[in-house]
Amino acid sequence: MGVRVRELLMGELGSLRYEPTDKRIRAVFGDRTVIDTTRAMLVWEPKRVVPSYAVPAEDIDAQIGEQPAADAAADEATAGVPLAGRSVYDPSIPFSAHTCEGEPLTVSVSGHEAAAFRPADADLAGYVVLDFAAFDAWYEEDERNVGHPRDPFHRIDIVHSSRQVRVEAGGEVLAESTNPYLLFEPPLPVRYYLPREDVRTDLLRPSDRITFCAYKGQASYWSFADEEALVWSYLQPLRDAVEVTGRMAFFNERVDIVVDGARAERPLTPWSRP
Repeated sequence: MGVRVRELLMGELGSLRYEPTDKRIRAVFGDRTVIDTTRAMLVWEPKRVVPSYAVPAEDIDAQIGEQPAADAAADEATAGVPLAGRSVYDPSIPFSAHTCEGEPLTVSVSGHEAAAFRPADADLAGYVVLDFAAFDAWYEEDERNVGHPRDPFHRIDIVHSSRQVRVEAGGEVLAESTNPYLLFEPPLPVRYYLPREDVRTDLLRPSDRITFCAYKGQASYWSFADEEALVWSYLQPLRDAVEVTGRMAFFNERVDIVVDGARAERPLTPWSRP
């Protein structure tokens, strides 16, 4: 009997997963390098869909200490993200929400501090998992890494198309194009990147929101009516996404997208409306 690859991968979502990387990994606090290793691991705690870096403790040039139990509990309690019933932990779930046995730690030097975690797993003995967001910058070799560690089993695929794509919301046609670029990034839904001239930018207003993608770079946003940060664009993307520079994409989850006359079903993702 055949097995769908996505089901095979998602079938291990409840496991603690890891993968060595041959890349040199560095992290800094200010102008001080506190992580410099060629022995890093990528670690996915159970339910996590993006990895964290784990490095040997001896490759951390900082004080490693136990995190007081009260502080660890407070971190999780004040994270402000409901976790009950979630089968998948997307990047919005804070680092402090651990899903395997282990020891919460802190990494500190010169007034800087980052959360860390030592998993209770023999295959990761001597390794410390680090909170990516707590450091000022990360580098893979000599290239800056943003958002989260890159997953070697994850990629984006941009395909040019002549399909007719129409975007509707609130009774308005917000965009219509026969020159979309389709960006595939499983398990996310396909995103339709449209030329700016095919978008009703006069109906949009700039948003203060900025996000970072490890594969595409920094995104800028626009809002429509009461829909905040509904549309985004990569103005200076990373090289894997250069083809969509300046193009605009809408959250399929919150607008109606009609492709070649067929109205697409709104996907269910972390960006869907409750």
